[in-house]
Amino acid sequence: MVLLLGNQMSSLLSFGLPKGSLEEATLKLFARAGFNITKGSRSYTPSWDDPDLDGRFVRAQEMSRYVEDGFFDCGLTGRDWVKENESNVQVVADLIYSRASNRISKWVLAVPENSPIQTVKDLEGKTIATELVEVTRNFLIENGVSADVEFSWGATEVKVPELVDAIVDLTETGSSLRANNLRIVDVLMETNTVLIANKESWTNEAKRAKIENISMMLNAALQAETKVGLKLNLERSKLSEVLLNLPALRNPTISSLADEEWIAVETVIEKKVSREIIPALKRLGAEGIVEYPLNKIVA
Repeated sequence: MVLLLGNQMSSLLSFGLPKGSLEEATLKLFARAGFNITKGSRSYTPSWDDPDLDGRFVRAQEMSRYVEDGFFDCGLTGRDWVKENESNVQVVADLIYSRASNRISKWVLAVPENSPIQTVKDLEGKTIATELVEVTRNFLIENGVSADVEFSWGATEVKVPELVDAIVDLTETGSSLRANNLRIVDVLMETNTVLIANKESWTNEAKRAKIENISMMLNAALQAETKVGLKLNLERSKLSEVLLNLPALRNPTISSLADEEWIAVETVIEKKVSREIIPALKRLGAEGIVEYPLNKIVA
């Protein structure tokens, strides 16, 4: 089966995967969603275990342009790069994950701790370094500020104050900014990974169905990442007390056991609260407590 790119018809769904910082996290997410993707260390063309999928790796910064132009039917990139490239694409789903965490990231305006710059208005006539050039320029225009914005090839945080007066940089936790003695002046935008589709491909019934299926499975894998399954046996008479004292056990599934005075309780809880709930359940008389990992949760 031959993949035809651009506006030519193809029976395959061409999928753009992000090369670089998101690459490893994306491959792990697809694996949890049930898709096995393999690649060589120097290869830009992955192998899929789904015969209806093909594609390649490109930088997230370029992805939305390739999707808009029809080189890919769909792809993963950042909401920030869709905005930066002013790409006319269909945003199918928000997928909150990154190389380091499952947090929303922010593009922030930052300056040295001892800088006299306190607001965006103080940037008049100054120089700013960033990868997100067009968004930064539009931000300045919106605030009535005239300043020079230059493209940064990386390590943006080390360029102030010797080379530039301020930077616009991406941060998840702010730790890198603090480590470089920088403080945040303003937030330009929040961003996260998004699944995007070519507008023409989105109108193709078969391709749209495939894209929606992939979106559902990726979301299901992300939903399961922060949760665990929990099951236990409990005296029926203690159920009300347990639910009253442990509100995290919402809407559990209750099943009768051979001994009618006992029941089996099964539910899904946040992974981070299990360390508190399991000891509390034991103290309330629960037995046979089992915590188990989840692969996917489809709401």
